[in-house]
Formats: sequence, structure tokens, C-alpha cells
Amino acid sequence: MINKRSKQSSLKKQALCLIKTATLSFTLLITACSFAHPSALKINTQNNTNTISTESCAALNQPDSKPLSEHLAPFSKKMENSTGVYVLEEGIESLLSRGWLTHKAEKTIDIQYFIFSADNIGLIAADYLIQAADRGVKVRLLVDDLMVDAEGDELLKLNAHKNLSIKIYNPLANIGKNILQKIANLTTSFHGFNQRMHNKTFTVDGKISITGGRNVADEYFGYDHKYNFRDRDVLLLGGSVSTIEKSFEEFWNDPLSVPVTELVKSEFDYTDEADSGFGNYDALHQYACDPKNYVPSVRKKMNKIPEAFLQQAANGKVHWLQNVEYVSDIPGKNNQDKFLGGSGLSTDKLIELVRNAKKSVIIQTPYLVTTKLSRNLFKTLIDNGVEIKILTNSLASNDNLEAFSGYQRDRDKLLKTGVKIYEFKPDAAIRQKIMSEVMDKQLTTPPIFGLHSKSMVIDDEITVIGTFNLDPRSANLNTESITIIPSKAVTKDVKKGMLEEMEPQNAWHTTLDWNPDDEVGLLKQIKVKLRRVVPKNIL
Repeated sequence: MINKRSKQSSLKKQALCLIKTATLSFTLLITACSFAHPSALKINTQNNTNTISTESCAALNQPDSKPLSEHLAPFSKKMENSTGVYVLEEGIESLLSRGWLTHKAEKTIDIQYFIFSADNIGLIAADYLIQAADRGVKVRLLVDDLMVDAEGDELLKLNAHKNLSIKIYNPLANIGKNILQKIANLTTSFHGFNQRMHNKTFTVDGKISITGGRNVADEYFGYDHKYNFRDRDVLLLGGSVSTIEKSFEEFWNDPLSVPVTELVKSEFDYTDEADSGFGNYDALHQYACDPKNYVPSVRKKMNKIPEAFLQQAANGKVHWLQNVEYVSDIPGKNNQDKFLGGSGLSTDKLIELVRNAKKSVIIQTPYLVTTKLSRNLFKTLIDNGVEIKILTNSLASNDNLEAFSGYQRDRDKLLKTGVKIYEFKPDAAIRQKIMSEVMDKQLTTPPIFGLHSKSMVIDDEITVIGTFNLDPRSANLNTESITIIPSKAVTKDVKKGMLEEMEPQNAWHTTLDWNPDDEVGLLKQIKVKLRRVVPKNIL
């Protein structure tokens, strides 16, 4: 959807610096991290240098007359008694589904993300949310504090819309905090500082929800010029969507979720910009309707989502199931009675699922930091004849050197349990299948691809798609969520794709005798070794 290189969020670097080098001295912390916000969310009218007419934008943004409820009418009976399940494998499909649902929402949009970037995808998504709010849709956006890619005034301007509310989860690290406050919070509440909200849900009218591994940023949908993720979401209709909504309400109403108006103060009253609390968002609208930023061919594809969905339903790819289960940790994850520990609902459920495996467990996880508990669990299963395969990132495809250092330290121990490990290649052939068509045509040099999907298939019968990484941070600190899909048909398709991504053209098979670490330069290898000072229990 972009024709320019996306801006990388400096907050991602901040997060790694703040959380994963916190055991170093204050001097190193201050010199290693930059706390300047990227002022990317330019929605003030004075920033508008675009010359596209307001009429042109309005014509593009007119929703068709058929509301979401009418589109869902053919499935209404099924939605009352079961859950419709459609796995979103391709980034463009997942992106356009979110856009179309925002465009068609009638009553509510509830959004919960770890990352909502102010890059090209994020700006266009924000414009769609403003359009929905203009139609009277109540929009609620809950984002973890650590990775908010916008300045306080920009958030206040969005929040000024009478139908759009923004809350920040666990605001100890970023919004409304100066560097001294951040360091004080880090040192006085290290456990609490590290408890982040990693949930990712997008729910419309309480009827449809998308959940899984993807955040809102260019790289999660195949639109970044340098680095993109292989990821997976699942679209749910009816049934278990009510559980997702219940979880969202619990997070939204928890004291850890703080209105942005309580965190940021501004001399300017954005609610005075227009009557009825509607701010002036012309610059944002201009950006989103500019064909240089939002390619017309992509916009046209979004309009075909209903037709495409019906075709997938006819092809048997939309599955109506009983007992689809959405499991989310509670806000705060646990009661902090164990320092940097404590487990959680999602952790306990995953252990139960794996422990009951009879034949096979296949896992995709971008970050693989095992503990004695997880290795013993795997070894017991393997000794009982259960085959376990794991696909994770190689050093060459990894975007998180701290996490890779944790994996690297215990890789041989994991291999000795009998687990078969595959490491994703940065130039995996599969990227040609999942990369956006627009980007593929534009770039002369293809971007690096890294694995970001967090999925599991068990015994050819159960598929798990969620936010959970196989590491101590997901197990004990971050709130996570998983969707458990008891379906042989769904599992067959997901497993096929997972096994394909373990084939030689997509991944290296790592053994006790060989690993692909030498496929990168010496400097990156040294950087990983230096990360070994970071304790594994915060990785």
C-alpha cells in the first residue's frame, strides 16, 4: 500500500533498551536509548501540503449502502450456535479484511494491540477509524504504552472525536513520561514495568473478530521495503466472539488501562476545533486518499472482500465449529507473587494442550527461549513417541537479537531432547506467496522476511493461533491470548502450510552437528554473544 520506505519506529529500539538492558548501569541505559518520539502521525491541518480536493477524498471514502448486518444475514443462524472460522494466512487478505470491516461497521469497533504504528498502514487505518467514528460508530482503541508510535498531542487530537476513545495500557514507559520518570519506574517497579499487553484483537459490532499474531504496522502485512513478517491471524464470526468482547471489556475497564487525557496535558483544546466534538482531520484524510500512499488497485480489492469471502465459504474454507475457545490472560497477567514469574491462563492452557498430545506437535514461534520446564515437557512427550517439530527464526531472519541470544544459549539442550528444529531463511521462497503484489512489483531488492506467526497444531486435530511466543516473557510477563480450534479440516490446512515452511527452500534444518549462525556476518554474531548479559527470564 506504500510507495515509499516506511519509517521504523524508534520505540521498538526503546523497548529493547528499556526492558532488556535494564540490568546494566543507568549510564549505559541513558546513552544507549533515544527517547525522541517520531512525529509521524501528522494530522494537524498546518501539516497538510496535499492538493487533492476534499471532494475527491469524499468520493473515495463513501461506504456502499449495504450495512454489515445485511452482509452477515446469510450466516446469522449459524453465528448464534457456532463459530465461523477462517484462517487469514496472507497479509494482504488480513489487512483488507480489517479495512472492509471498519468501513462497514455499524455500532462498535473495539481494538486491542501491542503495536499500532504511525507508518503508512497505521495512518490509513487511523483514517478509516475516523471515518467510522464520523458515521456514529463508537471506536475504542487500547494500545500498550511501550510501543505507541505517536506523540501525546497527536493522540489527544484523535481522542477528541466524540466517538473515539483511546486508552494506554500500563503507562510506565512512554506516554506522558520524561526520561527520569521512565528510569524511576523501571527501577522501582521492574516487574510491573515488564508486564506488557501483547493481546491483539479487532472486533466489529460484537459479531466479527480478527485475532492472531499481527500488529498494525507495515511489516506485518508485507508492505515494508526492508523487513517483513510471515504471520497468521484467524477471523471469527459469532460464537466465541462474545468471549473476546468480554476480555476486551475486562482490559478496557481495568485500572492499568488509562485514558490518554489523564496522561497528556495540552494547552490546546482539540474539542474546540469543530462543533459536536469533531476535530479537523483533513490532513489525515488527504494522506489516506492520496494514490501515492493508498494504491487504487488495493482499494478496489477491498471492495471485493464480500465476494471473496463467499467464494471461500463455497470452497469449504469457512468452517462452522462448536467449542472454539478463546483464552486470554487477565490484565496484569498474574499477581506478581513470583518475581518475573507467575504463569498465566494462556500458559497453563498451552501446557495442558501439549501435555495431552498423542502423536505430534508442530509449532511456529518467532522467539524460542526454552526453560527446564518446557524442555522436560518436550522430552517426556518424545520419550512416549510424540514427534515435535519447531520452526523459529534463524539469526539471519531474526529482528530480536536479545531473544535469539536466549535461544542460542539452550539450543543444544533442546535438540538433545529430540525436538526437531528448523530455522527460517531470510530469503525463504514462501515470501513470494505472501508478499503483497504491489510491493513485489515495485522493489528491485526483495526485503528480508522473518517469522512472526505463533501457531501450533496437535495430533492433526487441534489448531492454536495466537500471540504467545515460546519464551519466558509470554509465559510469565506479557498478557497473551490464544484461539483453540478443534477441527481436523482447519488443522490439515494449517499443518500443510507449516510443514511447507520447514522445507529446504524456506528453512534450515538445525542439528547438534550444524546450525546456520555462520550464514550472517561476524558483526551480527558478536552482537548476539554480547546480548548474553540479558537474563533469560525477561526474554
